[in-house]
Amino acid sequence: MTQTLLPGTLLGQIGDLPLESGKVLPNARLAFVTYGRLAPNGMNAVLLTHGYTSSHMFAHPTGAVSSEGSWADLVGPGKAIDTDRFFVVSSNMIGSAYGSTAPMSFNPATGRAYGPDFPAITLTDIVTAQKKLLDLLGVKHLAAVVGPSYGGFQAFAWGITFPDFMDGLVPAVTAPRRPADGGPDKLEAGMAKSPNWNGGHYYEAGGIRATMADIREETLRRYGAEAELAPLYPEKAALDAAIRARAEAWADAFDGHSLLVLGRVLQGWDATPGFNKIKAKMLYVLSRTDALFPPSLAPGVMADLKAAGVNAAYFEIDSEHGHLASGTDAAKWEAPLRRFMGALPRR
Repeated sequence: MTQTLLPGTLLGQIGDLPLESGKVLPNARLAFVTYGRLAPNGMNAVLLTHGYTSSHMFAHPTGAVSSEGSWADLVGPGKAIDTDRFFVVSSNMIGSAYGSTAPMSFNPATGRAYGPDFPAITLTDIVTAQKKLLDLLGVKHLAAVVGPSYGGFQAFAWGITFPDFMDGLVPAVTAPRRPADGGPDKLEAGMAKSPNWNGGHYYEAGGIRATMADIREETLRRYGAEAELAPLYPEKAALDAAIRARAEAWADAFDGHSLLVLGRVLQGWDATPGFNKIKAKMLYVLSRTDALFPPSLAPGVMADLKAAGVNAAYFEIDSEHGHLASGTDAAKWEAPLRRFMGALPRR
């Protein structure tokens, strides 16, 4: 199994990356794509941060590889994130499966893929790698960091780690801490049941595609894929087949160890104690039917932001699409996003 390098992907060679653990990730690289043009002063950029299992192409006009849905209706010329004004950088994460340094990458210490030996990383490591990429591209300041779900975790982390580097933050369908679930240990136990597990070095034993497809199908149903696809597939058999096809397509591209590495990043992570470091204004967005990050979170999060002195507004997407709403029902929150982006300083 090799990493999936999606069409149009660029690779940023960011060099050795010191990690919070004290280890160093050698010769690290980040996959990314850009839209628009960087201003001569390097201060008109927007960073897009993607979800847990999707990629840096989640706003690409040709559509996202992940079945969570595309943000293509929100990013482009004249759109809410207007590429006639902004230089948009959509960055993959260190540890992800789409071209960045990750468990599938070559480990120079062993002569084979990292696999289960990939070093533990943190959200600070993830955003620090992105900062190195932006430095490489000549970006001097960000208008905003914008992203859904895990991308929202990154937005919070950016605001805390580099508080003077951006004017706005838009964490969508997300929260300051991970939702309560079985976590990566439960996922790993399921993966280990595959006959090809091989102590975690399954790349050398034929992979765990069927197991990954099963995991993805369960996730899609929990995220709201049935409500999204039901109008297209009114018959249950056809709906089930469509969801399974999405799950299998994802399993062909994504890596189980990336799922585990990125999942472990969030264990114990809580942005709330760092809210007092945030200087950027914020638009916090949730979906009315999201079971993963329900709107009931909003009062507590907004109260904590206010108590920390953060200039934050809240918007709720009135959608039946659950956790997928920020992409599949983009029109229902395009206007407040456009207003927020339009009000950011022109530097």
